[in-house]
Amino acid sequence: MDLELRGKTVFVAGASRGIGFGMAQAFAREGAKVALTGRGEAALNEAREALIAEGVPASNLISIAGDMTRAVELAAALDATEAKLGPLHTVIANVGMSKAPLGFDISDELWDADILQNLSGSYFLAREALRRILKHPAEMRAGANIIFISSIAGVDALGTSVTYAASKAAVNHTTRALSKAVGKEGVRVNAIAPGNILFEGGVWDKNTKERPDDWGRWVRREVALRRFGKVEEIADAALFLASPRASFITGAVLVVDGGQVK
Repeated sequence: MDLELRGKTVFVAGASRGIGFGMAQAFAREGAKVALTGRGEAALNEAREALIAEGVPASNLISIAGDMTRAVELAAALDATEAKLGPLHTVIANVGMSKAPLGFDISDELWDADILQNLSGSYFLAREALRRILKHPAEMRAGANIIFISSIAGVDALGTSVTYAASKAAVNHTTRALSKAVGKEGVRVNAIAPGNILFEGGVWDKNTKERPDDWGRWVRREVALRRFGKVEEIADAALFLASPRASFITGAVLVVDGGQVK
């Protein structure tokens, strides 16, 4: 199936590893032009070189290091992307972290840090992207869309830190609110809420290596499909939402979790 993404410009935040890299790779394989962004310049360059090594044209890629919580850096990265790759088609806000402890006793500093990273950074990216997308003529921005990477922790209370759960729930509602705000311009806004995704260097990779039997029993008990998810399964969801196949979908939070949350 041709998803009609060839030649489209896709901006992926957090693209150096894990889900972010998997999405960048998937879009590049569909022939899209991809901007890989994140904080670590060396890791981004490695990710870009890995894509080139598998046959992606270097002219279809750009890597830009920056802090997604700083609007000025986001603006510069988006401008550089459009200058090299053309008008934005899909912008993916892929951030997710928590430094806060479990339980209720979270310091003001840790609360603010998690909200800034997970919610504010995602919104700042969407805002700066929309400012640029909406300056383009209607025919140039046809099909343009924003995708937030949220979490099932924002859908149900799953024992994560309160800050992570609160920020991801807010991302889900931001998705719905923004979709209403820009729908009249033909721009779609959706979110993906991944479940437990296993990839090298990720939290579930660490957990399952330390206690394979315990976590094996846990996933078989809690997840209907009785396994962890794959990066490719999140990337495929992003490809669909970015494509014309999802042209009547906006304001959606697509849960991709193997049937964990009910």
